[in-house]
Amino acid sequence: MVGLQKRVHPMAKKNINIALQGGGAHGAFTWGVLDRLLEEKELHLSGLSGTSAGAMNAAMVVEGYSRDGNAGARELLEHFWLEISKLGMLFSPLQQTPFETASQGFNLDWSLSYNYFDLLSRMASPYELNPLNINPLRYVLENCLDIKNLQQCTVIQLFIAATNVYTGQPRIFRCEEITIDVLLASACIPQLFQAVMIEGEPYWDGGYMGNPAIWPLIYNTGTPDVLLIQINPIERREVPIRSHEIANRLNEITFNSSLIAEIRAINFVKKLIKEDRLPKDKYKNIHLHLIASDQVQDGLTASSKMNARWDFFCFLRDSGREAADEWIKKHWNDVGKKTTFDIEKTFLKRCKGA
Repeated sequence: MVGLQKRVHPMAKKNINIALQGGGAHGAFTWGVLDRLLEEKELHLSGLSGTSAGAMNAAMVVEGYSRDGNAGARELLEHFWLEISKLGMLFSPLQQTPFETASQGFNLDWSLSYNYFDLLSRMASPYELNPLNINPLRYVLENCLDIKNLQQCTVIQLFIAATNVYTGQPRIFRCEEITIDVLLASACIPQLFQAVMIEGEPYWDGGYMGNPAIWPLIYNTGTPDVLLIQINPIERREVPIRSHEIANRLNEITFNSSLIAEIRAINFVKKLIKEDRLPKDKYKNIHLHLIASDQVQDGLTASSKMNARWDFFCFLRDSGREAADEWIKKHWNDVGKKTTFDIEKTFLKRCKGA
């Protein structure tokens, strides 16, 4: 692989922004993508924008990089996901029996504990089920991160999205503003956790208004290349039937809506620049890139997002590494030059008659 890297991009410095989606346990796919990208010594991360699990991955990269460069980022990512798995195996009520594991693989659809918890969460709010507001993720983040060190990092710009419950608007937290509470807010699913209070205002998951938010990368970095790591499918070709499948598909549509709107706006500006209807010296021609987990999603249902088994995380990590390796082989030389996927075909399909 070393020989291939030197042959494909000798001594090339690649500046790139990365936007990281949220998606529960499926964020381990993003871990794998980042792990492979960080092996590239010529890669320079200008900025990271993350939501929910994407926010956790982004924070680990920035904090780890500030400690020991790319190697430190890779090490902290692995440590975080290992701690999440340990926590899930010790304290999560969503445990599979040996029979369930053999029959369902990584999915929890027919798990008694998963269905009981799913039903309970629909009948009572987290304020009723968890009045002490205990969030085990807090302890993992406190164990993994030196927040002061993270806040002082200036090499990589970091943007974390959360949704203000009062206004319904997104708030983007910059590196120096990020705390444990900010990260918890970015991953606060309101059916599972109480709203996170920051500066006297409540916040929910950032995915409702930006999964992930791309515009902070456009406005705040000089790098035109944005790589989107997508773990929430835009399209599914089956009708959800069970109640939690319907709820999950609604969440996917909701969480993808702001992303699609941003992609549509970026594509519109790109067209105007190409047609010389906008001055190129005043408008940035964004080069979009995409690494998606679509093929990995085959056979995985929404319930697997709650699965904290280490072998599942490793499967997703390895899948992410393979996807990133394939992208590097195909598109590394296109970074800084052009968009590397069909935007309209991927994100902007029109309904018949539209």
